[in-house]
Order: sequence, then structure tokens, then C-alpha cells
Amino acid sequence: MCTAISYSSKKHYFGRNLDLEYSYDESVTITPRNFALDFARAGSIKKHYAMIGMAHIEDNYPLYYDATNEKGLSMAGLSFEGYAQYAKENADKTNVAVYEFIPWVLSQCDSVETALELIKDTNLIALDFSDKLKATPLHFMLSDKDKSVVLEPSLKGLRIYDNPVGVLTNAPDFEYQMTNLSNYMNLSSKSPINTMAKGVELKKYSKGMGAIGLPGDLSSPSRFVRAAFVKMNSIDDGTENGSVQQFFHILSSVEQQRGCVCLEDNKYEITIYSSCVNTKEGIYYYTDYNDRNIKKVVMTEEKMNDKKLINYMLKK
Repeated sequence: MCTAISYSSKKHYFGRNLDLEYSYDESVTITPRNFALDFARAGSIKKHYAMIGMAHIEDNYPLYYDATNEKGLSMAGLSFEGYAQYAKENADKTNVAVYEFIPWVLSQCDSVETALELIKDTNLIALDFSDKLKATPLHFMLSDKDKSVVLEPSLKGLRIYDNPVGVLTNAPDFEYQMTNLSNYMNLSSKSPINTMAKGVELKKYSKGMGAIGLPGDLSSPSRFVRAAFVKMNSIDDGTENGSVQQFFHILSSVEQQRGCVCLEDNKYEITIYSSCVNTKEGIYYYTDYNDRNIKKVVMTEEKMNDKKLINYMLKK
């Protein structure tokens, strides 16, 4: 289970929580402009937009969880178990494996609109990366500073939803999440007004009563509502430090603590890492479960022009 958000202050920020029961030794990874991207069915791209994000590197290939390219376009893949339906290979379209979908889009597109044009001719397929790394059921959040959309694979192709709240969690589908959000339209950051019993004096006995009913469990629909409420009511001071700190506070409202989500074999799902990208300047901030200090990696011009993958293991 995971949560991703797109957030605008004076600048635009994008990031996510990765919630899993194990780590793949992920690292902050820069894919430079001149690193050849070889796709399983879609040929190779020798020169492209540079990108930075969190990835597991396998056989010198970046398997991105989330990434942002040099043009400020961002994308994250989140678990969509039980709902993702990948298409069969189609000779009339460009077949792209799910594990390479993020670099496929970010290497070529400078905005959500240009990405949607590319996706029209893209066929997302469930191709395994290797015998030990099987195709994962995912849906995706794609954002720039002006627009955010959700991409969900179905047997009829990718369903595309406008995302006005800039939040994505997991299953059920995004259409359900937005419908469910309507159940909480009464929530407010302000003190409530008595509309239930006119003429009866009902006292406000605590601050924050406008948010009574805000779900507190760790299910995907509840995290969606809580992240949307916190994000939509969030205020920062407009500085880089203040905006980044506020972004991580939003993510912390839906993070998972070890012991609260018990899986099979007594494993526990936790928030492995949280990320926040300044999408204009290519600054990737992150924290991990055992270290709440915010670290950063900057995608400089020099790094963007390299030819080899550049990766930074998470500092513990």
C-alpha cells in the first residue's frame, strides 16, 4: 500500500510513501540524458530527458518506483492488486512492459498533455523483468505543475482520470475513491456550526471538531480521504524549507508504523521511505523508516549529461 501526492506552493512538489513489508535496496537514481534506455518491445532511446527518482537497479536498469524528469514531469507507480488488467500484445501499438512504463513516459514527454498523446499509442503489457522480478499490478499518478491524472490499466486499455485532488492510494479504482470522497464533504478545518438541532445549545468542547469523521485507519480509501483533507487544507510559508517540511508532514499523516498492518508469516508493512521532489530544480528529498532526517540529492547539469546511471544508496 502506498500514497502519492502532487502539491503546489510557490513551487511544485511531487512525492510518495512506499509502504511494503520488505526493501529492494532501493536508491536515489539519476538516469542521464545519454544513458541508453533499452525497452523490451519498443526499441531503444539513446538520448532523452534526464530523470531522478527512487529505483531498484537490476542488471544496470532502473526500476523506478517514482521519478521526475528535467522538465518537471513526475510519475509514480502504486500497487493496484486485484484491479490491474494488462493488455495482450498488440502489433498496432507500441508494447511497453509495466516495469519500464515510467522511464518510457518520462524520457520523452515534457508535460502531462504530451504524455497523454504518447500513451494513446502505448499498449501496457504484463511482461516480467526476470524470473525473480515478476510483473506487478500497478496504477500510476502522472503530474506536472498544472495538471494531475491517474492511469489505470484495464482490458480495454489505460483508463485516464483527471485528478483534481492530486492524491492517489491503492485499490479500489480511482473512480470509487472520488465517489467515496463525497461522503466527507462536510469535513472542515474550522469549528463546526450547529445545523442539527436549532435552538439547542451544543458546546464545542475541543479544537479540531470540524474534522470529526475523518477516517484514521490504514486502508486505501481511508488514506485517500485523509491525505486529500490534509493536503487540501495545508498551508506553508512559501520557502523551500517550509514547503518541503510541510510536504513530509502531509505524508506522515498516512504513514504506516511497524506492527499495525500484519501480513502472512508475521511480516509487517511499513513506510519504507517517503519522498518529495522539487520538480523545477530536480531536487529529490527523502526520509526512510529508521531515519526521519531529510536528505537530498540534486540533479545537476553535469549529472544530467553523464552516460552512466548515477545512484545514491539511502543514508541510514
